[in-house]
Amino acid sequence: MYIKKILSLWGCILLGYGSVAQKTNFVGTKTLATAVERYNALDKDEAVINFIPNAQSYNWLAQNIPLLDCPDSLIQEIYYYRWWALRKHLKQTPDGFIFTEFITKVNHAGKHNAISSALGHHIYETRWLRNQQYTDDYIRFWLYVDPKHNVQRFHAFSSWIDDAVYQRYLVNLDKSFLEKNLQTLVADYKKWEEERQLPNGMFYQFDVKDAMEESISGGRKDKNIRPTINSYMYANAKSLARMAELLGDANTQKIFTDKANFLRKAVEDTLWDNKASFFKVKLEKTKAFSDAREAIGFIPWYFNLPEDKANYAKQWSQLTDTLGFKAKWGITTAERRHPLFRTHGSGHGCEWDGPLWPYATTQTLKALSNLLNNYKHKGDMTPQVFYDELKKYAFSHQMNGKLYLGEYQDEKNGEWLKGDNPRSKFYNHSAYADLIISDLIGLKPREDQVLEISPLISNKQWAWFCLENISYHGKLITILWDETGKKYNKGKGLQVFADGKLIGKSKKLKKVRFNF
Repeated sequence: MYIKKILSLWGCILLGYGSVAQKTNFVGTKTLATAVERYNALDKDEAVINFIPNAQSYNWLAQNIPLLDCPDSLIQEIYYYRWWALRKHLKQTPDGFIFTEFITKVNHAGKHNAISSALGHHIYETRWLRNQQYTDDYIRFWLYVDPKHNVQRFHAFSSWIDDAVYQRYLVNLDKSFLEKNLQTLVADYKKWEEERQLPNGMFYQFDVKDAMEESISGGRKDKNIRPTINSYMYANAKSLARMAELLGDANTQKIFTDKANFLRKAVEDTLWDNKASFFKVKLEKTKAFSDAREAIGFIPWYFNLPEDKANYAKQWSQLTDTLGFKAKWGITTAERRHPLFRTHGSGHGCEWDGPLWPYATTQTLKALSNLLNNYKHKGDMTPQVFYDELKKYAFSHQMNGKLYLGEYQDEKNGEWLKGDNPRSKFYNHSAYADLIISDLIGLKPREDQVLEISPLISNKQWAWFCLENISYHGKLITILWDETGKKYNKGKGLQVFADGKLIGKSKKLKKVRFNF
């Protein structure tokens, strides 16, 4: 049976998965082909080969990813590079497909070298692949395979899996997947309550189990109440409630709605330091706030948790403060003014006391996008801030002048602090393409048949762009912006196509909604 599945998947790759849908051809695959040739040349040794080797990467990518054409060559280059690198982590196992985090085997991984710390990022990113069998298998691996293994790894790290599963549903509307897995997800939430819930109803976590070891506020044995796990569990509860509602399970819906409402208020009441104007860690030993502002304080906005109040939005001023989180190479993981900034590590281990981590950058940029899109009170944040930080994030994908993605970086010079350690190469611990699709260009997944686009770019930044053949709600969507009409020769303005048919247009590059 499994061999038949593999053959079927290869048929999809060779013949064109979803080829019944009519594609547009404004971008085409020439740029992708040239980029893949360049990336393959940089990886001549190809030390690790998983399901799709470099030689077959172009065909697989051409059949699976949305194609991007834009005037910012750096953002476009990293878009294709990240998809090419993610493909390296797609692994065929006797238990189905998984995505690895490290390209080489590491001791703290579980079965098949799987690690759950970036599972939420992986699902957000791979929800845009045309063939969703890979992500189906990967989610099922963590829900059903890992728990049966002698050394279980799923709960080795905090997780926002329920949120990610629901956000993926908004892209593919596969209700049958929810039906098959809702009760298992519910049971997993209850397991987290047994393992990490405190008498006050909030959750504690060790910083290392948040995948954020050697932080200023945390410790490997300190049961601190952190914005991370409490935001994750809020989002998980909210998503379980919505999935239960979709499936007609009113009892489960009410249970998890109540849990989400409690955690939202608890995070605001317990973790908001009004003096510092920041969401912070509450320390187990002293019952006081940590004296450090850390990037994890932005995570509540990743899930739209904070109420829309000016005093909460004030926190975001730290993002553009050079004594806060702003640095030459990106967003630091702790405020730069703190006396313990960059004091915990040497680069040989892992430190979250200030260096740049793509994992955290992804979270902060998604949180900023939500602030800009969903809140009236935005502080002094603008789409330009988002673009500038996204651009720095893209620029950081280099080492010695060549494309590179590693674990974590020096904020001043971009040095990858684990150097060229083979385990760090192509480190699959963050997201990038999702930020381009859902945040920068702004395709906002929804449950209904309304296509919503809320771009964080303006015509002053890009005079044209095209994101082509996005797999969404069973159709192939293309979003095209051409200010003069001379780039793509399809007329001026914003135009949106579904299965090759024009479904809506706008003279201006702005938030739009079209029925399709």
